[in-house]
Amino acid sequence: MSGSITAYSVVIPAFNAAETIGEAIASILGQTVLPAEILVIDDGSTDATAALALQSHPLVRVIAQANTGCGGATTRGMAESRHAIIATLDADDVWLPGKMKRQLSCFAEDQTIDGVFSNLELFGKDSMAGQVRAGWVRSTMVIRRHVFETVGPMIDPPGNRGDMVDWLARAREAGLRLDLLTETLVRRRVWPGSMSYGHDPLKDRGYLHVARERILRRRRVEDSSA
Repeated sequence: MSGSITAYSVVIPAFNAAETIGEAIASILGQTVLPAEILVIDDGSTDATAALALQSHPLVRVIAQANTGCGGATTRGMAESRHAIIATLDADDVWLPGKMKRQLSCFAEDQTIDGVFSNLELFGKDSMAGQVRAGWVRSTMVIRRHVFETVGPMIDPPGNRGDMVDWLARAREAGLRLDLLTETLVRRRVWPGSMSYGHDPLKDRGYLHVARERILRRRRVEDSSA
């Protein structure tokens, strides 16, 4: 890898993720370039998520908080992280070997890149398993620290779906460069009960809220420039 960008933090928002947190952390520890720290934000779990994470490896630091949602937990983790590069991973997803080496090389080779994402493969007991998609999601995201400082918090909308959609829109509106690699570097779990699984009117209302907020931001910009 050219350049010297190797130190990075990993943030994992986790809520009642005892079944999957071990596999998620193991996929981080299996990287060819290890992180400097792994922050698991225990978002009000009532199961053994925190205990399992804490005993998994010395690199893991667990931060407990009252339940806020994935966005709030991710925000807390990024604020508490200590390094100039921040990667994020949902507690039920896994990284493929070599992921971080590939994404870190992008930063080392091009200083104009602010964030790097990748394709992902769906897996689990679902008809969608095996599909490959563009991964504009938390589990593929690696950003320079100034991106978080510029864009601000991930906001959990009503229903708790759409926090990443909103945050990415704000990042692009700020003029930040976010690239998507065509390589598949992450496996995203699809299973009943997960926050992103299927269609649920109560959860999906978050997407409507996010769309409305984006329209309002555009109107404010237009009004200020009129």
